Amino acid sequence: MAGSIDAIAINHERRMPTDPPSPISRRRFLEVAALGTAGSVLIACGVDDGSPAPAISTGAPTASASSSAATASPTMVPTTAPPAPTPSATPTPSLPTTRTGRALYRDAALADGRSAKLRYGVSILVDDDRIAWIRPADGEEDPGPRDGLEIVDASGATIVPGMVDGHSHITLPGGANWLDHIAAAPRRQLEVAEQNGELALRAGIRWFRDVGSATVEDPVDGRTRALALGIRDRWAGRRDRPYVRAAGTWLARPGVLRRGNAIEVRNADALLAAANGQLDQGADLIKLYVQSPDRDVSPWSAAEIRRVVDAVHARGATVTAHVQRIGPARAAVAGGVDALEHGFRLDAAIARQMASQGTFLVSTLTVPRSFVAIGRAALRTPFSSAAGRRSAEGLLRDAEASVRIAHDAGVKIVAGTDFGGGSSRANQLAWEVESLVAAGLEPWEALAAATWRGGELLGEPDAGVIREGGRADFFLVHGDPLSDPTALWRVWRVA
Repeated sequence: MAGSIDAIAINHERRMPTDPPSPISRRRFLEVAALGTAGSVLIACGVDDGSPAPAISTGAPTASASSSAATASPTMVPTTAPPAPTPSATPTPSLPTTRTGRALYRDAALADGRSAKLRYGVSILVDDDRIAWIRPADGEEDPGPRDGLEIVDASGATIVPGMVDGHSHITLPGGANWLDHIAAAPRRQLEVAEQNGELALRAGIRWFRDVGSATVEDPVDGRTRALALGIRDRWAGRRDRPYVRAAGTWLARPGVLRRGNAIEVRNADALLAAANGQLDQGADLIKLYVQSPDRDVSPWSAAEIRRVVDAVHARGATVTAHVQRIGPARAAVAGGVDALEHGFRLDAAIARQMASQGTFLVSTLTVPRSFVAIGRAALRTPFSSAAGRRSAEGLLRDAEASVRIAHDAGVKIVAGTDFGGGSSRANQLAWEVESLVAAGLEPWEALAAATWRGGELLGEPDAGVIREGGRADFFLVHGDPLSDPTALWRVWRVA
């Protein structure tokens, strides 16, 4: 999520072909899908572009820090929030909490995001939660006893690795009124997380990288820390929920996010103390909100950021930075962060440095696109006015240009939706894949961004990967996502 309002969207009407698509290039896909129609805007990461949207912030309620050190145990005042609208789930079979038994997926195509070509005639034997073998359909090994073996006729379908949403907020529902849900009661946020987990898994999303949640008392375990951390721990080992890697709560300068939404730090010592405090509470990564009241200036110097990065790395964790403008992006990259979130305005020099030091860009183009969709479906939203549309069009151009600059420089790009922290939903990572194609990536590169590249960012070699002996984390779609990214919406079955 980002934390306030910033940005822009183009309206994209997704068209679902009724017949299997023939292979097409990225350019042809753009022509067919008509992705270029402009629309309206806003993003959960900071009003910094002069848009007419109301000056409100999103973020998880957390603690304020003193000028010398951050205190990490704020409580959020429970408020009554309207019920979260629940998007329709992709129709798939029920998802078991655990799985035993064997299944042979026979004669499918395979798209692994490693090349532009499908691998045809593939059979995969699953034994409990692991892939026993992968063989050509005409060269299958004996799958063993037929008793208890489910044979799945997968001919005409494509197997895709379980996807990784690189930027998510699992306790929040998204939707047109996503800002209203930031202050929802903790128990309600836990309910939303359960809904999000099921929605995502049914859409083929197997991993969440949560980059910010409220520091409140967890109604289940009674601990006061970022709420996503308890969810991560309770979902561990469940087959019916995604795996989670979670940051703690946003670390930000005072006056940037609405009071109570972040752990506020006033100086470099407080920033370092807050980062260590988040790690003490179990965070997998640290999220720095690199934005200040002066939109083009970083709240911390590169040296101050480097001090935090070095300390976090020494403890085996990573640091990511919310950035939207050039000044903050330059400071964060020079400070050695592991990834930039959003990165809506990058230049070639920053991109070259990112590529040379291995800094990831986590794209969130879905956010502005979802704002436009809402602006067309509802009246009296910040996305519906002419001024909002103009602002959106400019920001979308900047955001897509930044993705192209990063791609051309060789930056590793990971797909994220910012669901919950923006208006998009937990089952819409396919939209980000489409958006990356619209921004200049080839379909196979965009699929890589949503699968194994996300695994690289997480430091999880099996995330977004299909291999013998690995987890059976894959799903089947109708069509070829290497030529038609909309195939990722057509989920038939989750393994």
